Amino acid sequence: MKQNETWWKESVVYQIYPRSFNDSNNDGIGDLNGIREKLDYLADLGVDVIWLSPIYQSPNADNGYDIADYEQIMDEFGTMEDFDNLLKEAHEKGIRIVMDLVVNHTSDEHAWFVESRKSRENPYHDYYIWKDGSPDQAPNNWGSAFSGSAWKYDKDLGQWYLHLFAEKQPDLNWENEKVRHEVYDMMTRWFEKGIDGFRMDVINLISKDQSYPDAKVHGGIYGNSMEYCCNGPRVHEFLQEMNKEVLSKYDIVTVGEAPGVTVEEAKKYAGNDGRELNMVFQFEMMDIDHGPYGKWTPVPFDLKAMKANFNKWQKGLEGTAWNSLYWDNHDQPRIVSRWGNDSDEYRDKSAKMLALCLHMHQGTPYVYQGEELGMTNVHFDSIEDYRDIEILNAYKELVLEAKVLSKAEFMKGVHTLSRDNARTPMQWDDTENAGFSKTDPWIKVNPDYTKINAARQIDDPDSVFSFYKKLIRLRHENRIIPYGSYEQYDPENENTYMFSRSYEGKKLIVMCNFTDEEQRIDLPETLYEDGYCVLISNDMEKPLEKSMRLSPYEGIVYIL
Repeated sequence: MKQNETWWKESVVYQIYPRSFNDSNNDGIGDLNGIREKLDYLADLGVDVIWLSPIYQSPNADNGYDIADYEQIMDEFGTMEDFDNLLKEAHEKGIRIVMDLVVNHTSDEHAWFVESRKSRENPYHDYYIWKDGSPDQAPNNWGSAFSGSAWKYDKDLGQWYLHLFAEKQPDLNWENEKVRHEVYDMMTRWFEKGIDGFRMDVINLISKDQSYPDAKVHGGIYGNSMEYCCNGPRVHEFLQEMNKEVLSKYDIVTVGEAPGVTVEEAKKYAGNDGRELNMVFQFEMMDIDHGPYGKWTPVPFDLKAMKANFNKWQKGLEGTAWNSLYWDNHDQPRIVSRWGNDSDEYRDKSAKMLALCLHMHQGTPYVYQGEELGMTNVHFDSIEDYRDIEILNAYKELVLEAKVLSKAEFMKGVHTLSRDNARTPMQWDDTENAGFSKTDPWIKVNPDYTKINAARQIDDPDSVFSFYKKLIRLRHENRIIPYGSYEQYDPENENTYMFSRSYEGKKLIVMCNFTDEEQRIDLPETLYEDGYCVLISNDMEKPLEKSMRLSPYEGIVYIL
C-alpha cells in the first residue's frame, strides 16, 4: 500500500535524558551545554532528531516530569540562552529538536497550582481536579501509578486533588477551556522559538470519566485509575482542537505516549488524516514480561508474544496510521539485558540483532542514549543507590508495608525491569565516572563502563555503535525500510523471528535468532527466489537458501 511519504517517517529519533547524558560544569548532573558538546557524536551516528526529556523548571519529584514553569529552563541544566545555542547548533548540523510536553499534570509548585489551592473562589481553582470529601474518605478508590492513593487531601480547603502520578504532580483539569488555551499558547511560543515537535507525556490520560467511579482492584489495595482515564471520553476532541489551534500550523513531528492504547484508538490518534498526532507509543509489548505485581515480579521473555504484538500493530496500522518503534527509553530497562544476552560472549552480537530486528519494521525508530553502545542494566546491591520515585514507593508499599514481596524478590525485579537501569550516566570513556563528570554523579555509574563506552566503539567498524550507524544510513538510503509493507512467517516458532517487507517492487527478508543456540529456519516457497543479496548482518555474510542455519543471536537481512 502506498504511504504518504514525509521526513519524520524516514527519520531516526535519539532520546536524551539530560540529567544523565553529559555534565559540562562538573556538578554531577548532565546539562544543555553537555549535550552541545556531543552534537558531533550524534551527527556521526546519523540521527535526524533529538528528543529531550523535560528540561523545564522543576523541583524534580519525578526527574522533571513535574513541571513548575513550562517556559523556564531547570537551573541544573542551564539557561534559556544555553537552550537557544543548542537549538541553533543542532539545526546547523541538520538535527531537529523535539521537546517533552507534560500537560496531563504540573508540579504542585507551578504558579497555577499555588493559586489553585488558596481558595475555592480563586480563578485558578478550576485549573485542577478538586473534589469534596471528608479527610478520611477519598473521592474514589483510584490508585496512583507511583503507589498509594491517586488523591491527596488539602485540609485548608477541605478538598482532595487528583494526582495520577506523584503527590507533587496534580492533574490539570482539561474540561476547563482556559487550561487548554494556556497550554496551546505555551506550545505556540515554543514553536515560534524554532523547536521541531513534541513528545507528549501520557497524553491519552487528559480526559477523565467525569463521574469518577470506583475502579476494579487488581492485586493491590487501590483501583486501577487507568480504566477511567486512558483514552477518555473527550481525548480526541481535545487533541483535534490542539491540532487545529497549534500543530497544523508548523512542519513538526508529534508522538503521544499512550498507555493502554488499542490499535483502533491509535488509528484515531495517529491517522493519516493528520487531525491529531503523527504517532503514538504503545506499551503492550513492554508488558509481556511483567508478572502478578507488574515489573517487580518479572516473568521469562516470550518471543511468540512479542512477534504476535509486532504483527498486530504492523498489520493493524498499515496504510491508515504510523507506528513508533522502540526498545529502550527512560522508563524501560536496557534491551540487551532484557531480551538479549548481556554476557561478555554475546552482548555485542545480541545488541546488534535486536537493533536490526527493530529498525527493519515499519515505523519511526527511537534510539535511547547508550543503546547504540549496548549499555546494560545495573545491579546495585542497596535500595539506597536507586533514585527513581517509582522504585522507592513500590519498595515501601510491597516490601515494607504490605509485605507481599521479600526484599530479595523485589530487588530481582529492580535489577531486571526498573527505570533506573536506563538512567545511569552515559558511558563516554573509561576514565573516572565514565567521562560523564569529574564529580560523583547524581546516580552511580554502571561499573561495566570500562568495557562498554563510546571511546572504544566510535572508530571500531565491528562495534555496536558502528552497526547502529550502518542501520541508520540504510534507512536513509532505502525507502523500503520506512515504507515497506510487512508480512510475518512461522509465528509459532519460539526461537526465531522471520518477516518480509515489500515496497515498489523491492523485497526484504529479515531473520533473527533470539537464542544462544544455533537455529534452523526454513523459508516458505512463496518467499524464496534467486537474486537476493545481504543488506546487513551481524555475522558472516552467506547466500540465501531454502533452509538456513542461524548462529546464536544472528540477525541478517536480504534484499531483492
